[in-house]
Amino acid sequence: MAWRLNRTVVLVGMMGSGKTAVGTQLARICAAPFLDSDAEIERAATMTIAEIFARDGESFFRLKESQVIARLLAGPPGVLSTGGGAWLQPRNREEIAAAGVSVWLRADEGLLWQRVRHKTTRPLLQTENPRATLAALCAARDPVYALAEVAVDAEAGLSVEAMAERVAEAIAARRPDVLERIADAAD
Repeated sequence: MAWRLNRTVVLVGMMGSGKTAVGTQLARICAAPFLDSDAEIERAATMTIAEIFARDGESFFRLKESQVIARLLAGPPGVLSTGGGAWLQPRNREEIAAAGVSVWLRADEGLLWQRVRHKTTRPLLQTENPRATLAALCAARDPVYALAEVAVDAEAGLSVEAMAERVAEAIAARRPDVLERIADAAD
């Protein structure tokens, strides 16, 4: 069996939840394009996210992020990975709901910390106590992430492929208009 993607799937969640890795695999199994809003922002600005934050501040970044997300949602259906703060903006949530389906990759703080603790590319964790910062971000953001239409739990030790299948099954169960199983050409 294979998957057909009829509308855009937008992955939301904390940094380290697996949006890029799982999104890439989900796009592969759906034979759909994979889009990453952070990568698109960096390409357009010819700067890294950290450099944009340092030079222009978070407010400027969030404005550009919303513009890029709107542009990507206007294109053909695909799998879109968003930055951790994108879903917090009501405008983004409305546009995502109109264009496709939001999927929260839900991961507990301990798993997130294991995944991000050695990364230097996370501007929001450039603090005196990044673990405490991550905990505060989770506490503040999780209630907003919970507004996503579909939530799928990440687990330590679960392969990217298995997580992508888990996400596909969850979307198909909740929104068969977005993602449907089709007979594989080899069948």
